[in-house]
Amino acid sequence: MKSTILGALAVAGFWAAGMASASEDLAKKAGCTVCHATAEKKVGPSFKDIATRNKGKAGAEAALVAKVRGGKPHPPVKASEDDVKKIVKWILAM
Repeated sequence: MKSTILGALAVAGFWAAGMASASEDLAKKAGCTVCHATAEKKVGPSFKDIATRNKGKAGAEAALVAKVRGGKPHPPVKASEDDVKKIVKWILAM
């Protein structure tokens, strides 16, 4: 029983790490990292600052997706809406 639980936890850990890596790669592919970095401010705020500012806010995910997709004041992106949603979820999970 104990080994089953440990195995499940290991699989969950690898899955989460893979999802984080995939989302970071998606952000790079979408061009987000031109203006944003994970921990430090570039042209725009860091992803961690965005997550901190929006922590606990109802509707934060939808508002950020709309802001990124709408192109005001954020520059327009060429990523699909699904990709933007994945990236925003990844950012807010920081």
